[in-house]
Amino acid sequence: MKATRQEEELERLLKMIRPGDGAAKEEASRRWDSIAKPLHSLGKLERDIIRIAGIQRTAAVRLEKKALLVLCADNGVVEEGVTQTGQEVTAIVAENFLTGNTSAAIMAKKAGVDLFPIDMGMAADTQVPDYKVAYGTRNMAKEPAMTREQALQAVLTGIRLAKEKKEEGYDLLEVGEMGIGNTTTSSAVSSLLLGREIQEMTGRGAGLTSQGLERKIQVIREAIRRNQPDPSDSLDVLAKVGGFDLAGIAGVCLGGAVYGIPVVLDGFISGAAALAAVRLCPTVREYLIASHVSKEPGMRAILAELELEAALDCGLCLGEGTGALLYLPALLMAEEVYRSMSTFSENQIEEYQELT
Repeated sequence: MKATRQEEELERLLKMIRPGDGAAKEEASRRWDSIAKPLHSLGKLERDIIRIAGIQRTAAVRLEKKALLVLCADNGVVEEGVTQTGQEVTAIVAENFLTGNTSAAIMAKKAGVDLFPIDMGMAADTQVPDYKVAYGTRNMAKEPAMTREQALQAVLTGIRLAKEKKEEGYDLLEVGEMGIGNTTTSSAVSSLLLGREIQEMTGRGAGLTSQGLERKIQVIREAIRRNQPDPSDSLDVLAKVGGFDLAGIAGVCLGGAVYGIPVVLDGFISGAAALAAVRLCPTVREYLIASHVSKEPGMRAILAELELEAALDCGLCLGEGTGALLYLPALLMAEEVYRSMSTFSENQIEEYQELT
């Protein structure tokens, strides 16, 4: 079958992805070791600064301009009673990003991060910038959530968003989401891509009862049985049991790798999306930073597959990018130490040696 224009465009972009710069990472590592403090004493913070050096292809790490992209979309599977709230909440919260009246908006202001809500496919029209693929996905328990072409459109939109922010001078992207029902889609996507039992990857989301959790698991099982997604094809998985927000975040992760900009993941939902991106191009994992371990039970398995170790474990399950925002001040403090602190030689102190 002849590839579509969108498939050809995605393939072209994937071919642009190259590994991070090993020389920049080595130079950043040497810089950390030269600073007048115990070796590796800032732990995961040092590791992530080194990772960013490889992504930015320079040891002169810069984190001056930061953006949080909150991708908003609705999910038809909400019809199946898998959530505690109604679909109308997506649009209400999405517009509250514009007025600063959400958890993520308040945290972003405090952290010095520019927040950009994006309408990837909400069921209603709002004041949020419109990148809409459709007015919500279909109910995956009855039919595929979207067409393959819609999944490709959402992924390419995410790549475009990363490109736009790179051109606007942003040094780092954080990703978040807003969409009632998206822990259901994330559990479906991650269980398929990891080959794990649905119950292992499915949690209570925004507060389901035990009965509600069992209902959610059964709905996911039925969606997979009915749609038969191909676990070896992450686009097929996204199209059949995913969401526009997930596909868009996968695109942002790919775009970070294409355009050389670090992408800080939030929790379970962005983790599932990142997993789909890495299945499209394994090199993408080099461009990702894990902020925290979500309270959702499947997150640790996702992080292990992505070969990432999150810096924080606070029992968070809020979404919106809040975990990524929470990690940022710590990362910025580490960057300041990395950039500004004097070295052993400047202080005429004998350098610490690696223990053997």
